[in-house]
Amino acid sequence: MTTEQNIESRIQEALEQIREAIQQDGGDVEFVSYDDFSKTAFVALTGSCVGCPASVMTLKMGVERAVRMAVPEVQAVEAY
Repeated sequence: MTTEQNIESRIQEALEQIREAIQQDGGDVEFVSYDDFSKTAFVALTGSCVGCPASVMTLKMGVERAVRMAVPEVQAVEAY
């Protein structure tokens, strides 16, 4: 397993930890990709998160926070 694959699997594990909370509000989060150059993880918010005014807050304060705590190599999480 390469370092990038290891980071991607750890990102996916971090998303699994918060997925239930997002799903309780009718949304979901999916891992899309990881850019090793910019150290950015890209995710897609789906379900009721699409078009929700709070989705930016969910992305930055929820998803990004959880991913960065679990995977310190990640510098940012952006919506795809």
